[in-house]
Amino acid sequence: MANLATKLRLPDFKKTQWQMLAGPILIMTIMAMMILPLPTFVLDLLFTFNIVLSLMILMVAMFTQNTLEFSAFPTVLLFATLLRLALNIASTRIILMHGHTGEGAAGHVIDAFGHFLVGGNFAIGIVVFIILIIINFMVITKGAGRIAEVGARFVLDGMPGKQMAIDADLNAGLIGEEEARRRRLEVTQESDFYGSMDGASKFVRGDAIAGMLIMAINVIGGLLIGILQHDMTFAQAGETYTLLTIGDGLVAQIPGLVISTAAGVIVTRVATEQDAGEQMVSQLFNNPRVMVLAACVVGLLGMIPGMPNFVFLLFTAALLAAAWWVRGRQMEGALTGAPSRSHKAALLPEEQAAQVTEASWSDVQHEDVLGLEVGYRLIPMVDSEQKGQLLTRIRGIRKKLAQEMGFLPPTIHIRDNLDLAPTQYRILLKGVELGRGETQPERWMAIDPGCAEGELAGVPCQEPAFGLPAVWIDEVLREKAQTLGYTVVDPSSVIATHLNHLITLHIDELFGRQEAQQLLDRLTKEMPKLVEDLIPAVISLTTFHKVLQNLLAERVPVRDIRTILDALAEHAGTLTDPDELTAQVRIQLGRAITQQWFPGNGEIEVIGLDLTLERLLIQAVQSSGAIEPGVAETIMRQTEKAVMQQEALGLPAVLLVNHALRFMLSRFLRRAWPQLAVLSSQEISRNRTVKMTHVIGGKE
Repeated sequence: MANLATKLRLPDFKKTQWQMLAGPILIMTIMAMMILPLPTFVLDLLFTFNIVLSLMILMVAMFTQNTLEFSAFPTVLLFATLLRLALNIASTRIILMHGHTGEGAAGHVIDAFGHFLVGGNFAIGIVVFIILIIINFMVITKGAGRIAEVGARFVLDGMPGKQMAIDADLNAGLIGEEEARRRRLEVTQESDFYGSMDGASKFVRGDAIAGMLIMAINVIGGLLIGILQHDMTFAQAGETYTLLTIGDGLVAQIPGLVISTAAGVIVTRVATEQDAGEQMVSQLFNNPRVMVLAACVVGLLGMIPGMPNFVFLLFTAALLAAAWWVRGRQMEGALTGAPSRSHKAALLPEEQAAQVTEASWSDVQHEDVLGLEVGYRLIPMVDSEQKGQLLTRIRGIRKKLAQEMGFLPPTIHIRDNLDLAPTQYRILLKGVELGRGETQPERWMAIDPGCAEGELAGVPCQEPAFGLPAVWIDEVLREKAQTLGYTVVDPSSVIATHLNHLITLHIDELFGRQEAQQLLDRLTKEMPKLVEDLIPAVISLTTFHKVLQNLLAERVPVRDIRTILDALAEHAGTLTDPDELTAQVRIQLGRAITQQWFPGNGEIEVIGLDLTLERLLIQAVQSSGAIEPGVAETIMRQTEKAVMQQEALGLPAVLLVNHALRFMLSRFLRRAWPQLAVLSSQEISRNRTVKMTHVIGGKE
């Protein structure tokens, strides 16, 4: 088996072996360049490789759509800087050793940069070199470093908000564990990247300073060596060594300038589905009015005597043509994207009457169990061809509910409704509206979880699922909102969270006889003997369905179907009422119910009943089954206070009562507080200790 595993892993090892050795080989090469003298041909190859490497880095930076796509950039920047410094050392050695021999002493690349680019004039070369250093050091590198510093601070400050958003999506079922882990890793990598970029920008600044110092040292050293060792005149030594030094500086600083530009591109771009070039073109030339105004200004300048009229008027014509073309594209898109009624609605009444056919059963439309209706501006969110995310999130909700509750909820049917406002939606259960809301597809919702600080510029609103205060903000304010403590979610998540909340509240109504039959069919395949002996021999499908529906109504999952069937088989012979059977099933599921509300093995902190009130309620149940109005009012008032106290402590709202009172109090109290769970003392695991945080019925 070990040999087999080795054989299986061998291809992957061969595939990545050269990648693993690339870093050490590059470091050893750089060290060798600093220590060993290099031939001029090898120096030409390395200088050319440095130029090619800098261009490749710039191209990769231009075509990345997200900063993390080039997360190795800080490391690449370090190696590129070390390579340039090593080349400076190697070229300095050759210039000072063989510079007296004349042109080409340091290789053809340095000679070409020293003569071709500056015309063989060392004074011009010095000026050009200093300008390159100033551009690189004072403009590009300083700006990129500042942006990286601010970006790192904002990313680190926004990490808690992003983590909360990931946890919210995970809890709402919009994403799975794998996706949550991937997003958390992405948040961590993003913070590491900006932190590394903050430090990596110092490499480029240091490289620019080192270039100036190396040039000065080479010129001074060349003058001394040429005059003192090779009997050259001051003018000869100055021209020879200065030109070689300028060529060396230019051939090193131009790639440095390119890599600094790449660093600026990486840290200044906003992450979208477009690369940097697409962003610039699409956003600069997206507004025809801007181009028309620019054409007017350029045209006026072009008509002034003495100005280059032809060039200015040429650009005026080009801008007007581009504005006309962009305006035509926008009008065409508006016409094709506008909502339209059906063809039949546009017909005249006489034409409609002529097309009416005989009614049939196909004209009868039954209500969908679950439905989602959206306004026409929200249609792209549910259209997979337009990269709408809402369908994917709804599938995630159904899958999460199926895994948690133990049955597959019905399909959610989505349709557009022109009677709704363009940005409105509504959620239907069996044709009846459960809730509605409004979302802005081009903005993000910043939700105040209660700990946000500061205000945001946007449209105030209310989060539809839980009623929290929120603000619709532009995407550019997303990072700021997360930094201030807001939970920022996209429009699809707003609708999906609202839908998930309403489904959870009405989960028992989604479990109909059809779902009970489908569950029973699956159980028949897995445990045929147990099912055949129980249904319908002992209990009917109707009773089985009602028991499971009772459990779901109080958010008890039916995943442990084996325990449920065993409990029904044990008590169905003596009990026929579904509510009484449900009580016995709950006792059998006690360990799971306890873990559901109080994970782990620690102390259970619950709301309790005063003994006097408990005895009074037991007598009422045994006699008339009704609670006196005064007692009911006291229970409602004190329950509200207890629930608020539990939630303030961060504890689940759980009321622990006598087994005989559980069903009555659950039905009585859950109407006012759906989040309240009423448990029987017989449902608590025996190994758990119970602590009463609040007692209902005691002294107020």
